[in-house]
Amino acid sequence: MRLFVGLGNPGSKYENNRHNIGFMAVDEIVRRHNFLPGQKRWQALTFEGRMGSEKILILKPQTFMNESGRSVGEAMRFFKLGPADVVVFYDELDVAFGKVKAKLGGGSAGHNGIKSIAAHIGPDFERVRLGIGHPGDKARVHSHVLGDFAKAELGLRDKMLEAVAAEADWVANDDRARFLTNVAGRINPPRPNGTSTKSAKPNEKDIVPTVKIKGSSMPQDKSDTGGGVMAEALQALADKLKGEK
Repeated sequence: MRLFVGLGNPGSKYENNRHNIGFMAVDEIVRRHNFLPGQKRWQALTFEGRMGSEKILILKPQTFMNESGRSVGEAMRFFKLGPADVVVFYDELDVAFGKVKAKLGGGSAGHNGIKSIAAHIGPDFERVRLGIGHPGDKARVHSHVLGDFAKAELGLRDKMLEAVAAEADWVANDDRARFLTNVAGRINPPRPNGTSTKSAKPNEKDIVPTVKIKGSSMPQDKSDTGGGVMAEALQALADKLKGEK
């Protein structure tokens, strides 16, 4: 069994904040994978479902961000899970908007939800970091994090959430590398047929030789293998031009 935790703040006031993208991610997983309707347990909204053979419990703590660890700890103890069974989806300032990164363990990087969870269960849990980008000015960080996504950002935000939900079964099965590769491919799909914007180098067989007449050039028709009708015509023209000098 795996415990998927989405981080955010409860209430309609915060639901579209960048800080709530963890809630948005697990909501999309619930929708896409047809999880059972939510219940209120362990100071959280919970949803149960499966990804392949793996049973998944999704948790949305309702304790506000800086107390998220209380809810996660209660659910873990009930199911006798360890930190390695926990996957947390949350917003990351230090990841570019629209990018997704994942890692096991590490510090909190100032994220109060991660700090709270680590305080309750230790740091060795899986983190799926959903990039919201940095505003570029430390003084604007608070308003950026607790601000709503701009209209111009919604398309890329939704593409990121859909990609994470579609590939979440790889996280459930401990294949972080495959998860990240597939998510990146969905967010920025390759060109059709792998075509390149660079011009292809011409094949030597396709290069048509030329016959020069008075400094100009005309292509020689190589389709006539019996001496070349086109070549003969060009030679006749050249002889005529010489006679007119």
